[in-house]
Amino acid sequence: MVQLVPGIQPAETIAAFAETGVIRTAAAFDGDQIQPASLDLRLGARAYRVRASFLPGRGRSVRERLAGLSLHEIDLTRGAVLETGCVYIAELQEGLALPAGLAAAANPKSSTGRLDVFTRVIADHGREFDVIDAGYEGALFAEISPRTFPVLVRQGSRLSQLRFRHGACRLTDAELTALHEEERVVTSHEPSIQAGVAVSVDLAGFGERRLVGYRAKRHTGLVDVDRPGAYQASAFWEPLYAGGQGELILDPGQFYILASKEAVHVPPDYAAEMVPFDPLVGEFRVHYAGFFDPGFGHAGAGGSGARAVLEVRSRDVPFILEDGQIVGRLVYERMAARPAVLYGAGAGSHYQAQGLKLSKHFVMDV
Repeated sequence: MVQLVPGIQPAETIAAFAETGVIRTAAAFDGDQIQPASLDLRLGARAYRVRASFLPGRGRSVRERLAGLSLHEIDLTRGAVLETGCVYIAELQEGLALPAGLAAAANPKSSTGRLDVFTRVIADHGREFDVIDAGYEGALFAEISPRTFPVLVRQGSRLSQLRFRHGACRLTDAELTALHEEERVVTSHEPSIQAGVAVSVDLAGFGERRLVGYRAKRHTGLVDVDRPGAYQASAFWEPLYAGGQGELILDPGQFYILASKEAVHVPPDYAAEMVPFDPLVGEFRVHYAGFFDPGFGHAGAGGSGARAVLEVRSRDVPFILEDGQIVGRLVYERMAARPAVLYGAGAGSHYQAQGLKLSKHFVMDV
């Protein structure tokens, strides 16, 4: 039995969870599957095209709901294309047997969010997406809905990640203010700290051409999620440059990659998460992938000056986004222990010291 310490559980404890049966999997972990404060989840052998998204609800399993909602069973062992506008439920190779007091939460991986693949984890009897209650024992499933690009996935593909929490982890505003004064969690001179620290959008532009972001093209080819560096960015993305007014009009239904104006710093003894979008801010959603591991943007791990990349999708009406406008908030949580390897210090960290960056699947045209 693993002795639990309050906080977000680090990589070493996650590995112990697998050894003691808290995490159940038929196949050994991949070498880079455990991140400093999270576990990548692997797709299993089967997926199902379903009529609609759903939650099983109290007293019902995911498989019971699939019996009435499944349209088609898909063999992932041979690879399969998931089409835009469709909803799929995939088995995950990892299951859980959580002890009392240990809960888990899921989020899409960074690369998944930057592909505009909407992904949520579902547990049996669940009444919320991406939330696994303390004491849960059972299988896990992923809901997958590509929004912009069709994607090729297979058994073992990793779209989601899981974080484990024990006890009260989240910093109060007063604690976060004190942490900022000591460690400077964002580069704002006077950060807005209210239920997290504010993150704003940079529309001034990067480089000589003042690049502000990318807008996804429609009717592109597919993206194999397991092939980094395989696709020319120009075939999938339209670059956007700063105009004279410091604003960008978001078109309804379009997907954008932008960057934060602030550099973000997650000290080694903390983890962070982008909180859900506040509808009072405007008619758009920011940041599908919300986990920031210990060491993100940390100078000692090679990440000084790391921006938060913002995955932005407009809603039903055009919306004017202005340079410096607050688009989200980061909440910080205590780690139960500092992980031995920080984000950016290992081979699996693709986005340390990033500025404005597409997912790892794309290479820029020469």
